[in-house]
Parts: sequence; structure tokens; C-alpha cells
Amino acid sequence: MTTAEGWTGAVRARLGLGRLLPLGTAEDGAWLAERAAEPVLRRAAGEVPGVVPGTIRTGLADPGSAGTPAVPPPPAALPPGPLRIEAEFAAAGAVPLPELAELLHTALFTAARERLGLAVAVVDLRVTALLDGPPETPEAPMPGPAGASVASRPAASGPREPEGADAARPTDSPREPEHPAAAEAKDAAGDGKPRGEAGSGEPRGVITAAAAAVPGVARLTRTLGAAVRADESSVRVECATAPGHPPVEVARAVRAAVTSVLPSPLPVTVLVTEVGPGG
Repeated sequence: MTTAEGWTGAVRARLGLGRLLPLGTAEDGAWLAERAAEPVLRRAAGEVPGVVPGTIRTGLADPGSAGTPAVPPPPAALPPGPLRIEAEFAAAGAVPLPELAELLHTALFTAARERLGLAVAVVDLRVTALLDGPPETPEAPMPGPAGASVASRPAASGPREPEGADAARPTDSPREPEHPAAAEAKDAAGDGKPRGEAGSGEPRGVITAAAAAVPGVARLTRTLGAAVRADESSVRVECATAPGHPPVEVARAVRAAVTSVLPSPLPVTVLVTEVGPGG
């Protein structure tokens, strides 16, 4: 593979993630790929009777007031700050449009804040079509000319911790005998021991094993290169979350686990590239 081909592949992978959204607060040191968030938001929208979800994008609500990351961010990641969801939808059924928009607003806001951990402050809705009958394919995007914006308003309060966060934090409860991500880490080490554990001077294997063993980590991913990037100045970990585990809680647990095995304090960044169903 030539250098040009390598760069092309890296750019395609990066673009496929969409925007890298700040996850939780600036102190959490975590980001979530827009590609991973979109299916969760789409499912939430599709559960509202009479709504056919279209394009759903998430970005900063006010780029000018964004904060400063507490750790080195992934390449081209958005800085910490309140987020805005922009969602298009087609409306069907007998529910009045204002009521339908309110239901959709609530569904998207709740999914973003409580299922994902995104600090969404504004949800902007735009109607693209009015359908005569019930939708036949509720999960399919509805392309077409943009219609009138029916709802664009801030949340009742500023960014807050996702509800039920304490209950969702990993505990010391018994785990399954063989964690899938931990098995992947063992395979990477070859002999079942994390690389760098026996005086090899290479901490990446120890970091990999610690991150992979965190409950809620489905596997480590390599979308932006290595699953674990570690040098003398910082550490970055990429992962996918398992079903039923809020990404923000998994990212916090990964950071804590990785920090605990570092020989000296370093900033740790976590990028969640995939979210399991129910996340």
C-alpha cells in the first residue's frame, strides 16, 4: 500500500464516523462518534407514532461558547459544549403537528441525554412531508425539500448528568467467565498475558487489557488507527459499547481503569465509535 492509499483510507474511515461529539462533561475526557449516536436517536424518533425519521445530525449548539478539552481530543473532535440536534421528519396519522413535534422533541432529548450521555441543549425539528396515511417504512429516511421548522427550543435547564447515571455505573457484581473484549486483548497479546507486564517496557498491552476488561466494553476498535495509542504525553483508547450500557458510563469506567494501570499520571482520552442496541 502506498502512502497516498494509506491516507485515503484513513480519511474515509474518519469521515465515516461523522462528527466526534463531546460525551458527558469536559472532565470526562470522552467523545462519541456521531455515526454511533445516530441509530440510537433514529430508533427513539421511530418509536413516536406518526413520525417517519429523516436526516438527524448533531453538533455544537453555539460553537462560539464551546469550552476547552481537559485531555487531548481525537483528531478534529468537537470541543466540549452544549449540543444541538437537527432532525427532519415526515408526519403521518391524526395527531396534530404541534403535539407530534412535542413528542418527538421529548423522545430525542431523552435518548440523547439519558441513553447516550450527550449534553444536548437544543432540539431543532423540521417537517419534510405530511403523509395521508400511516408510514409503511418508519425507519427509512424521507428525502425531499425542507419544510417549515416546527420546533427549535432549548432544554428547560443547562447540561446535566444523565438520569440514573449512578445506577448505571459499573459495580463489583460478578461478570461472565470470559469477557469478549478481554478475550480479544488476550489474543492480541499472543500468550494470554498483556504485553508489557513482564518488564518488556511496552505498557500498551497492560492498557489494552485494562480497557477491554471494563464491563460494558464490547470490543476495542481501530477506526482511527490503533485501538490504544500511548506515548509519553497521553493515552487514547477506542472502544465499542455493549448493549444496555450507557456510553458515557463506559467511557468513564475505561478512563478510570486505564489510569489505574499507568506507571505515571497521564491524560487519558476515550473515543466510543459504536454503541450496542439499547445503549
